[in-house]
Amino acid sequence: MEKKFSAVIVKEGKWFVSHCPELGVASQGKTKKTALKNLKEAVELYLKEDPIKISQVREVAEFKAKVMEDA
Repeated sequence: MEKKFSAVIVKEGKWFVSHCPELGVASQGKTKKTALKNLKEAVELYLKEDPIKISQVREVAEFKAKVMEDA
């Protein structure tokens, strides 16, 4: 069985860091594709060791927040 999860990918220096917000699992890679592949493997290992029931209901939202400019 397969379930869908979300991935947030950000560039940090020379690396792309990927994070699955539903599970709190993270990984990294030198490319976005590698970071996502590594995250998938990390999630599968996480769920293999600690199977949990995952809700199919999820919502991803973006929002804006005021950021103070440097003085």
